[in-house]
Amino acid sequence: MPDSKPITPVILSGGSGTRLWPMSRPERPKQLLSLTAEETMLQLTARRASGPRFTAPIVVANAFHADLVEEQLAQVDLSVRALILEPIGRNTAPAIALAAVAAGSGSEPMLVMPSDHVISDVDAFHAAIDSALPLVNEGWLVTFGITPDSPETGYGWIKIGEEELAPGVHRVDRFVEKPPRDRAEAMLASGDHAWNGGIFLFRADMYLGALSVFAPEMLVAAQQAMDKARREGVRIFPDAESFAACPSDSIDYAVMEKAPRVAVVPVAMGWSDVGSWDALHAISNPDAGGNVVRGDVVAIEATNCLVQSEPGKRVALVGVQDLIVVVSGADVLVLPRGRSQDVKKLIDAMKD
Repeated sequence: MPDSKPITPVILSGGSGTRLWPMSRPERPKQLLSLTAEETMLQLTARRASGPRFTAPIVVANAFHADLVEEQLAQVDLSVRALILEPIGRNTAPAIALAAVAAGSGSEPMLVMPSDHVISDVDAFHAAIDSALPLVNEGWLVTFGITPDSPETGYGWIKIGEEELAPGVHRVDRFVEKPPRDRAEAMLASGDHAWNGGIFLFRADMYLGALSVFAPEMLVAAQQAMDKARREGVRIFPDAESFAACPSDSIDYAVMEKAPRVAVVPVAMGWSDVGSWDALHAISNPDAGGNVVRGDVVAIEATNCLVQSEPGKRVALVGVQDLIVVVSGADVLVLPRGRSQDVKKLIDAMKD
């Protein structure tokens, strides 16, 4: 392991995860659910960045979820260094700024991770962190580029520069917006692009320094919100009025696309953002009939289905194929596989 200060994990847990309705809801979003294992997505995220090389994590979350976040981390014997409870959502760049201030604004490396992603090859993830650390210590902002296996149009992409800065680490050539299909196919075929998985490693002071150059209003608002914050044990309540004045922007737009010293570590680590029920089916281990079932499910002559049911709710399928069936509370979702991105349309229709 390279010589370095302990790494502070920063877990971003503010999302609402509506694409996995009806199980994921505002009061208990996707990261607080057990979708891929017995443990919740948040617990799995925290555990993959725990051990002697890491400090206790800083978690940035919605105030409504404070009790659940603390309970779930305690269940896996993890405590938080700080639980920052955002008064309002302002996207990832301000959330990370709050965490950088809470970490001490110094030279400690911060590993920024969404709370609701899957990484099945944790050893590969840790090896990528080792590759990045020497450059991070020199002040580079590093992102982890996911080795792509399909022409995905739902992700941003990263063009990997030819210049290798250190073994396995390249300068970022450019960030690419979510592309149309033909562009995604060309980038996949080129072999020099990666998916932008939204996982970053950099020093707190270098991130705040980049904000001071490229998004100074955001830095001022975040620092004022933390200066005036209310504290209860590990819980930090940033000042609502100060934070409301903060521009809303992603770390990609606010910093990574503009800063001069940005590097990427391409890594194949079994990553998925589990962004839909179809994605969950794709990363799960199906039975002999291609079915992925969780809960009290009876399936007769059913093939290639995903069935997810809460305790106490029985689902029975006969003679069907390629269906997604999810039962949660009083709600039942049924749709063909391949159409799970349309859950967003359902949510909008129900709001109306």
